[in-house]
Amino acid sequence: MAAAGGSAVRQGQVPAPPGGWLGALERTSRIGTQPSRILPRVIDELGVAHGAAPALIGETEILSHAGLAARARRYARWAVAAGLRPGETVGLLMPNGPDYMAAWLGISRVGVRVALLNTNLAGQSLAHCLSVAEPRHLIASPGLRAAYEGAADHLAERPRLWAENLAEALAPCDDGPFAVSEERPVTLADAALYIYTSGTTGLPKAARVSHHRVMTWSHWFAGLMATTPDDRLYTCLPMYHSVGGVVATGSVLVGGGAAVVRERFSARRFWDDVAAEGCTLFQYIGELCRYLLAAPAHPLERAHRLRLAAGNGLRPEVWEAFQARFAIPRILEFYAATEGTLSLCNVDGRVGAVGRVPPFLRHSSPAAIVRHDLETGMPLRGADGHCLRCAPDEAGELIGRLSREVGAQRFEGYTSEAASDAKVLRDVFAPGDAWFRTGDLMRVDRQGFYFFVDRVGDTFRWKGENVATTEVAAALADAPGVAEAVVYGVAVPGAEGRAGMAALRAAPEFDPAVLRAHLAARLPAYARPLVLRLCAAFEITETFKQKKQGLAAEGFDPRRIADPLYLDDAAAGAYRPLDAALYEAVVRGEVRV
Repeated sequence: MAAAGGSAVRQGQVPAPPGGWLGALERTSRIGTQPSRILPRVIDELGVAHGAAPALIGETEILSHAGLAARARRYARWAVAAGLRPGETVGLLMPNGPDYMAAWLGISRVGVRVALLNTNLAGQSLAHCLSVAEPRHLIASPGLRAAYEGAADHLAERPRLWAENLAEALAPCDDGPFAVSEERPVTLADAALYIYTSGTTGLPKAARVSHHRVMTWSHWFAGLMATTPDDRLYTCLPMYHSVGGVVATGSVLVGGGAAVVRERFSARRFWDDVAAEGCTLFQYIGELCRYLLAAPAHPLERAHRLRLAAGNGLRPEVWEAFQARFAIPRILEFYAATEGTLSLCNVDGRVGAVGRVPPFLRHSSPAAIVRHDLETGMPLRGADGHCLRCAPDEAGELIGRLSREVGAQRFEGYTSEAASDAKVLRDVFAPGDAWFRTGDLMRVDRQGFYFFVDRVGDTFRWKGENVATTEVAAALADAPGVAEAVVYGVAVPGAEGRAGMAALRAAPEFDPAVLRAHLAARLPAYARPLVLRLCAAFEITETFKQKKQGLAAEGFDPRRIADPLYLDDAAAGAYRPLDAALYEAVVRGEVRV
């Protein structure tokens, strides 16, 4: 299928819908004019329009467009029969699959909020997520019942559990069209979902997601990708996150196509699956692309129908190699946050950029980059008390201006008012203005393209210089003998700031001397890792990001760490094995670091 701006349409053919900015604006322009037209009701329309055509293709079940609409209506009537009132909450603890989306669509249709719970959590972590959402009922797949029971003892109030008994409860609920008398007055302004942050800076927070936001996400990305009934989008991202559960699935559904939903990612099976299902779109996060690029050659890796890969986190050092090796015609990188007030889209395909804000959208998506103080973790302010804008190509924190109107610029907040307040900057450029803190350091070039630099908490200061972990990780990514790297800052006794440390998964040919020479050619001395830690494997999050907090907390004391450690000895010009004696010499200041 030709993207916008492709070949001319043959006589008699229906032209493909426009993609890119024009398509996104066309598909979202009328959302606010129909306050009662929420996505669950759009799914009804799609069921009528596309009938038996597939909508959600799971590993064990396929729902057609009509089947998805019917299943969602059954969940809606179950919620009403269970006595749930508008504004109350149901927890959803289920693996990826067609039934997952049917459940939250149906339940949110009748004004009940659905908390999308991380299926990897258990015990106190899961109990925390339940506590902040306060669900009256919890829908859990039988396989996840044990996870809930491990959390139940930590709850002050337990929700009513629906697991093995759910099918029996749903069976008597009608799945036919809603009568007018059945509809509840649910509008775009009402909350539909609670979607949790990753918790990288503390415990996860439940972000409120309105029906307006759900409609905007799904239609905006449908427009950017120009989705049609001919499209099939492959996604294996967790459906309890905004991209996997709303953006990926919703964008192809509202175009009349189908989402191929998988429970987990497999580099070995990926190309078999994409080819067999005839996928035309792929929803990625950067780590998936990196895993595919590191995998052995696959006979089907270029024998596919993919026309576009859309996602976020595709680093520059992976981008071009990934696109070239796998013959991906277009990459659509974007930047957004579940609770955020701005988004950036790289419609132009500029390698390494997360996007830009074209002139005709600047009024509706105002963004700024302000200077950041690493010591306080807050933006710097000038003598007048206002924040200081960064110059072109100067790294600072990305912020987005808030609006009180229902829509993309409105900060809908978390269940915790204190957490919500902490994300808002006030009196930024003028008295009384308010801006949303993204927590991400970025830079913007003179052409208006934004580039991700680091998370606010990840960048560290060493030798009087700011070091971005992403820059160091990029240098390590193509180093001989390095299969995988995690970079973070660690405190060094008697020294100011934090020094760089890299945990590495090394290949058999790993040689510290070769690595040091490679880094010396790529990085200034202050940015090179002072300490290396060789690990057999890394613990990763559910979105395939390495967990670095635990590594950083362990530091580099060989008495606490069994993994091999190496210290960069500047005097010797080499990485030396770090044992207890050398560590003590560092602590006493006898070894210069």
